[in-house]
Amino acid sequence: MKSITQNYVGDKDVNSSIINFFKSYKVAAVLKSSNARKQKGVPAVALFQYIFKLIFLNRSMYMSMLTGKHSESFAKDTIYRFLNSISINWIRFTSLLSARIVSTTIEKLTNDERVNVLILDDTMFERNNSKKVELLSKMYDHAKKSYKLGFRLLTLGWSDGNTFLPVNGCLLSSENIKNRIVDAKPLDKRSAGYSRRCLAQTKATSVMLDLIDQAKSAGLPASYVLFDTWFCFPASIIQIKKRALDVIAMVKKTPKMHFLYDGKMQPITEIYKQNRKRRGRSKYLLSVEVAVVKDDKTIPARIIYVRNKNKKKDYLALITTDMSITEEEVIRIYGKRWDIEVFFKVCKSYLKLGKECNSLSYDAMTAHAAVVFTRYMMLAIENRQTLDNRTLGEIFYLLTDELADVTWIQAFQMLMQVFINTFSDKLSLSVDQIEELMNAFLTTLPKGLKERLALCA
Repeated sequence: MKSITQNYVGDKDVNSSIINFFKSYKVAAVLKSSNARKQKGVPAVALFQYIFKLIFLNRSMYMSMLTGKHSESFAKDTIYRFLNSISINWIRFTSLLSARIVSTTIEKLTNDERVNVLILDDTMFERNNSKKVELLSKMYDHAKKSYKLGFRLLTLGWSDGNTFLPVNGCLLSSENIKNRIVDAKPLDKRSAGYSRRCLAQTKATSVMLDLIDQAKSAGLPASYVLFDTWFCFPASIIQIKKRALDVIAMVKKTPKMHFLYDGKMQPITEIYKQNRKRRGRSKYLLSVEVAVVKDDKTIPARIIYVRNKNKKKDYLALITTDMSITEEEVIRIYGKRWDIEVFFKVCKSYLKLGKECNSLSYDAMTAHAAVVFTRYMMLAIENRQTLDNRTLGEIFYLLTDELADVTWIQAFQMLMQVFINTFSDKLSLSVDQIEELMNAFLTTLPKGLKERLALCA
């Protein structure tokens, strides 16, 4: 997605776009099916819509109330109760909403042969200045090479190669109790709040499978799951294959991970040494068929070694469980994984992911992440409809064909002829008088229009 402009937009225009988005994709119904129901007074969708639009109006709830611009019928405590609700299933909400957007809008703009993928990655959700945030943990930031206080936002996204939509996510705390600064508060085990706290203290590879299951139950169409080395393990690959999805992932060059090749369990570094590489300008160096083995379960796979553009003497390794596609197709599909990196950048730079919510509640932070995901969905749809001419439908092509039939100069000549005929019929003017009127009219035209007429004369 291209960068989002920060020009001020009138409240009415913003409200109109948001209302159209909420109506088109029936956000109120999706909230209701995710157990977001009003307890009394204000509907849940009104509260969600208010929080949703704050960032687009370039203001906060606190400043609106401080300056007296808060014109809503509810107070801040109502918003806090909504965000801290333990009954709302936010993972289900974002999964259902993204599936509805895909089925009602994007699938109609996409060729049936286009490959749809699920993309998995995580990013830091920092809370460095906090010490009492629920489930706050000490996490290692691989990008900055340092330890931070906060969470890992594990995110599952969907892409057709053109539009990326966040599907669902989970704020991961540390599974190691020694790294957790604050423990979870006790809750009713039947509530959604209890379930998401349990999920937050689970291994990322297990949470990944839960997020994929939610996406599949929502009806999102996808053929592959893409992820990088942090999630690429034999157990994960086999579990995803069981879910009727193929994997395309980057394999970590480590002696601890082995694949069955030539009758022996070997790491990818040893497999690379045993084979002759392709020369010339080939997109890949080597392609070998292996087997992924875990707990007496085996599935066939292919490992493709690709040149590392940053280091000429180094290589990268991709693995796929789809044996029917070519090596070039595997590399092309894996390139779609970059969409999730753009998503994280936009959310942190423009949508204030992790900055807008200062609550100590784990439920409120989860709700904040869901709101940010929904904002990105609206921006992604606006971007798709702006850039894709097919969203204008047949009327676009009918109008362009009609305009092509009559050029601008021809249209102007036709108008001038009507002008002359009208004067001659209604006012009974002579040819010389009409000529004088025409010259007087032409002299009053703007300079740019006169120049164009002179060129066409």
